[in-house]
Amino acid sequence: MKRTQPRSASVESEEKELLRAALADVQPLAPANRASLIRPKPHPRAAKQVPLGGDEQEILGDTLSDSPAWQQGLENGEELLFRRDGLSQKHIRKLRRGHWKVQDHLDLHGLIATEARALTAAFLAHAIRNGLRCVRIVHGKGLSSPNREPVLKKKLSGWLAQRDEVLAYCQAPQPEGGGGAVLVLLRATK
Repeated sequence: MKRTQPRSASVESEEKELLRAALADVQPLAPANRASLIRPKPHPRAAKQVPLGGDEQEILGDTLSDSPAWQQGLENGEELLFRRDGLSQKHIRKLRRGHWKVQDHLDLHGLIATEARALTAAFLAHAIRNGLRCVRIVHGKGLSSPNREPVLKKKLSGWLAQRDEVLAYCQAPQPEGGGGAVLVLLRATK
């Protein structure tokens, strides 16, 4: 072990003078022209919710209807597309490109809306119970529907977006159903 000797006061004062001499012509930098970003704090979330009364329950039931506002873009046959807040766009790209293997599928062809809704709910519950991450739901293109309109496509969009376990969904690639099917990414179970 090497022992260090205490420094003398004259050596320390000599070093301080050398440092001062070396830094004599140094000028301070101009202040940076940057704005300080102050982000708003997120809104608090209630840990528990108060049970709803009769009128409130009815209002809540109306908000979970078959024709929510996010279906407005589907009137012209646009692609189904949804992702939860906080989920990055890369998850949609990965879903479209087949990053997650389709582990199960449900075919809703020929069903009326009430039957399709019940089957969709049961199918999603089954998928979550079994730890599935990616499923395909075939809703059809609506070619045999009145006015050749994709009724189930519109309704399925709303049903899926209302489910907390659904992280994202998008139109299936052409070989897997194209505009007549949707790929659904589910929340991982612990």
